[in-house]
Amino acid sequence: MTVTVKPSRATGTVASPPSKSMAHRALICGALSKKSVVTNIDFSKDIIATLNCLEKLGAKVEIHSNAVTIGGLKLDAIPDNVELDADESGSTLRFLIPLCMAAKKTVILKGAKRLFERPLDIYESIAKKQNILFQKSESSLIVCGNILSGEYSVEGNVSSQFISGLLFLLPLFKGDSTLTVTGNFESASYVDLTLQVLNTFGVDIKQKNNTFYIKGCSEYKSQNYVVEGDCSNAAFLEAFNYLGGNVTVEGLNKNTLQGDRVYKNIFEGLKNGKKQFCLSDCPDLAPVVFAVSTLYGGAEFTGTKRLKIKESDRAEAMKQELSKFGMVAEVYENSVIIKDGELRKPTEVLNSHNDHRIAMALTLL
Repeated sequence: MTVTVKPSRATGTVASPPSKSMAHRALICGALSKKSVVTNIDFSKDIIATLNCLEKLGAKVEIHSNAVTIGGLKLDAIPDNVELDADESGSTLRFLIPLCMAAKKTVILKGAKRLFERPLDIYESIAKKQNILFQKSESSLIVCGNILSGEYSVEGNVSSQFISGLLFLLPLFKGDSTLTVTGNFESASYVDLTLQVLNTFGVDIKQKNNTFYIKGCSEYKSQNYVVEGDCSNAAFLEAFNYLGGNVTVEGLNKNTLQGDRVYKNIFEGLKNGKKQFCLSDCPDLAPVVFAVSTLYGGAEFTGTKRLKIKESDRAEAMKQELSKFGMVAEVYENSVIIKDGELRKPTEVLNSHNDHRIAMALTLL
């Protein structure tokens, strides 16, 4: 698909799209309850992937106009040799793998090739220690075994989705568990979201420093849950205000725990001449803040190491595309520097690198 963007000025009021991060979490918690209703859902491909997988695992799912009635998923009732398609959704895959590893059945997880190029080492290490089948190919993963309660340790500089995946599972066991995050705990705000949704569904996990204490025999309680607006999507919409637009974004939770809520601080910092920002707790903002920084003399962004393992290598993708605007980006192991320069109209077709956040950032420019 090719889209042509013509010169324009964005004005008006718009509702922020619902948070995919919160929707994934609520649907999984709802599936593990007897019967819950999750409303304000945008049925994106990623959310559809999660719903389809939960249904195949045994949850009862009813889809309404912008809501889902869901529940009844039991680990001991997961069908043998069931095939799940995560499509391109990293959240779907990483959140559900632990549930599949506890099924005592063979579960085949499939998806886009790029999805399986992204790391799964944390789960693979757990599988090896507990003698669980973990057979990975270019576009699939087969697991079979019985993951146990106990003491777990996860490095904090990898995706928080591994931590969240374990936090969904461990409360279901009879025995208590602990989960300790070692090293630098990056993307901690995403784990905060998981804890918040778990708590809403009646699962109380205690945290002391970087260790989580999980009581066994916990019960996911039925809820009516409303998904809040998404800060990372709101960031792209409000970015128009830094390109001469006049856009009001509604539907955000003022007390949200979403790490991407800091986008306004970054935009204002760029506007006021600040030149250094850390993105370790909000990596999904990288493409849009890179784009906006080109209008304000550039900046240095640290905490960017994990951009390499997103839907695309986002730092390299933005470097390539910004060069078509006459801008220079320098990409290092854990930082990106956008150099001062003057934007020019591209003469080449821009490439989204099959990544919606790259497409949105380029559309802004």
